[in-house]
Amino acid sequence: MYNYNDLKNKVILITGAAGLLGSEFSISLLHQNAIVIGVDNNSSGLKKLKNKISKIFVKPKFYIFKCNLTKEKDTKNLIKKIVSKYKKIDVLINNAGSKSSSLKNFYEKMENYKMKTWREVMSVNLDSVFLLSQIVSKYMIKNKSGSIIQIGSIQGILGNDGRIYKGSRLFGRTISSPAVYSASKAAVIGLSQYLATYLAKYNIRVNSVSPGGVENNHNKTFIKKYSYKVPMSRMANKKEIASVILFLSSKESSYITGQNIVVDGGYSSW
Repeated sequence: MYNYNDLKNKVILITGAAGLLGSEFSISLLHQNAIVIGVDNNSSGLKKLKNKISKIFVKPKFYIFKCNLTKEKDTKNLIKKIVSKYKKIDVLINNAGSKSSSLKNFYEKMENYKMKTWREVMSVNLDSVFLLSQIVSKYMIKNKSGSIIQIGSIQGILGNDGRIYKGSRLFGRTISSPAVYSASKAAVIGLSQYLATYLAKYNIRVNSVSPGGVENNHNKTFIKKYSYKVPMSRMANKKEIASVILFLSSKESSYITGQNIVVDGGYSSW
């Protein structure tokens, strides 16, 4: 019988904890009695998540920290504080992502894309992933144990099909998938494979998870167009991504490293 009992009291750090996936990862891991540390630059989002969790669990081991992960000094100080208090970090989940300070600029056409926006997105989607992996792995090396999980995307392994975005909206806003998103996620997948081979001798596993589209207040047009491209004929539920996170956090995946696990309902299999 396989289970995730080994996650009890494991210290698990999740970046982008206030977001759609980060909040679900937090709740799923708390159900396994893990010590979950949620990090985000959105303090109000973190507080909302903490209130939600307090209604689900009695005395949850959930702790929040606000941090701008693009600032190296702040990030190093945060990790030092966490390790000082909790003595270790067993699992790092690099989930934080950015749509920049301007959604209009983020969704701009490739030929008009601003380098300022490109660098702003990359600083979170890629640079912070490297920085946190670098800092946290030093502590994992001392313990000769750890799991690092990076959140990629099918956009990091496939070309973008712009046709599904015509007439598509999210929270009422016209959407697309810009080049910077694909480039950052492809880089995260490559970085994960490098780190997996580099850190394997220390018993540290590194994997990426690449979700397909996760339903999140998209309009019917997008859901229909997207689902048409999926063999399972639907978008993902956030719980279906969280289940993979549980597996990779646990010793049940002890011989899996250097992999990009695609969770897309068969989207990439046509």
